[in-house]
Amino acid sequence: MKVLRLKPGKERSLQRRHPWIFDAAIAKGGGDAGETVRIESHDGRFLAWAACSPASKIRARAWSFDEGQRIDAAFFAARCQAAVQARGLFDIASDGQRLVHGEADGLPGLIVDRYGDTLVAQFLSAGVERWKAVLADALLAATGLTKLYERSDASGREREGLPAVSGWLRGEGPTEITIQEHGWRLSLDVATGHKTGFYLDQRDSRRRFSELARHRRFARVLNCYCYTGGFTVAAAQGLAAVGALEGAELVSVDSSQPALDRARAHLALNGFEAANAQFLDADVNQTLRRFIDEGRQFDAIVLDPPKFAPTVAHADRAARAYKDINRLALKLLPPGGVLLTFSCSGGIGADLFHKIVASAGIDAGVDGYIAERLGAAPDHPMTIEFPEGEYLKGLVVVRK
Repeated sequence: MKVLRLKPGKERSLQRRHPWIFDAAIAKGGGDAGETVRIESHDGRFLAWAACSPASKIRARAWSFDEGQRIDAAFFAARCQAAVQARGLFDIASDGQRLVHGEADGLPGLIVDRYGDTLVAQFLSAGVERWKAVLADALLAATGLTKLYERSDASGREREGLPAVSGWLRGEGPTEITIQEHGWRLSLDVATGHKTGFYLDQRDSRRRFSELARHRRFARVLNCYCYTGGFTVAAAQGLAAVGALEGAELVSVDSSQPALDRARAHLALNGFEAANAQFLDADVNQTLRRFIDEGRQFDAIVLDPPKFAPTVAHADRAARAYKDINRLALKLLPPGGVLLTFSCSGGIGADLFHKIVASAGIDAGVDGYIAERLGAAPDHPMTIEFPEGEYLKGLVVVRK
């Protein structure tokens, strides 16, 4: 067994069961891509079994902190079974679910979502890449399904020295799938959709937006970076439930026409005839500025932008981008208007995001109540030992 020995004082995070070992912490040793290595302290004490990633700044990711643990097919079968069973602990009102959430489920670099009878997996680290065949069989055994589509085409693969890969890994079938969520239906294509096909992490935030629309009877809704219109459908459902959809203005903005086409189709799929629904293929920043110039206002605005800061190194530049769009959105709210604003950037923590939105409000001359904090749905868990798992942050701001 190959060994990675750490520098003095670098064992503390592993003793707290944090799964990452950075290259700067290593005194000597190495391994092949994905190979299981023994992690030792500077004086030779066992710390963890880990998968080596020689091309990455995260040089190794821990599989287990038990010296007696064997890292083999049985180990991965047990981890997959445990992850699938854990989802039964949560109230998930959808047949689209996150079944494996990387480090939170003890499988660093592995993301697995279920869409109906199809699994979609991303193998994003050298360790899970090496065990891909074993993991694929274990996932199907744990779920009783027969189809698994691979979407290992995310940018994180490059940092691991791995090429982009996508296609059927087990079985085959249509890649166009329709799922149920909180009483509405949403379609996706697992071969071409963002991430594994859809943003399952926003499931409960969409439900909350539907509840707010029902309670507040929004007459004017603006959904920015709308993708395929999940928040638009949620608003329509909430308004329809109280007879307030007819005459309501629903504006959805994205820079992808195919996504907008699907967003429009989603309203029809759910039986909503929104005569005043608009779908704008446009830049969000420019659109917000134009609406301000035109004197328009919206009772509810959703800002769900893409990842501006994948790492802490990008935080400063990302903070400016988040501040600008929030400043513009706050200007478009009338008193009592509601802003749902999000950051999915791992490099932007919850406290920093709050400060960014506060600074945006100051520049906009707008004060607001932080009515709620939102995050990823519970099948995308953050664990005690891995706080970095809290990547999605959301605030519900009500303008004073």
